[in-house]
Amino acid sequence: MKLARLLAVLMSASLLLGGAPARADESADQSALLKALPGAKVSLQQGLQAATAHGRPISAKYEIDNGKLQLSVYTDNAGKFSEVVVDYNSGRVSKAEAITTGDDLTAARAQAGALANVKESLKTAVTKAEHDAAGYRAVSAVPEQGDKGSVVKVTLAKGAELKTVDVPVK
Repeated sequence: MKLARLLAVLMSASLLLGGAPARADESADQSALLKALPGAKVSLQQGLQAATAHGRPISAKYEIDNGKLQLSVYTDNAGKFSEVVVDYNSGRVSKAEAITTGDDLTAARAQAGALANVKESLKTAVTKAEHDAAGYRAVSAVPEQGDKGSVVKVTLAKGAELKTVDVPVK
């Protein structure tokens, strides 16, 4: 009995301690993203438009990948998913890779599902979010299936401030 309690305490402690570096890394990535974003000439909407050559955009985000800024768009083309990387200076597709396994595939399926019965585009949702938050720039757009239908969670940046808004889509 005491051994079981000890193991439970040790496992809880390791989970708590293991979670702290992940949050610190996330905060550092967020800080790096906000610092790098002003150098990006291409809007999220332009990235979404460029990615349509590879299918229907189902999510998009600016992110720090291996220490560098990247504009990534997930697309769905008849049930086949791709990650399309758009050059944030030129607006051209720099690479497109099939998503076939892992967490990325799980996320792509959920995003496609949230947009399955939606006629509005992700680009329209991002434009609405930016319009309603003057002075902010869209950093990411991820659809989710909510209790009352689909919404696109749009994260917006203004200087060092980030905020996320839900944009209902029909």
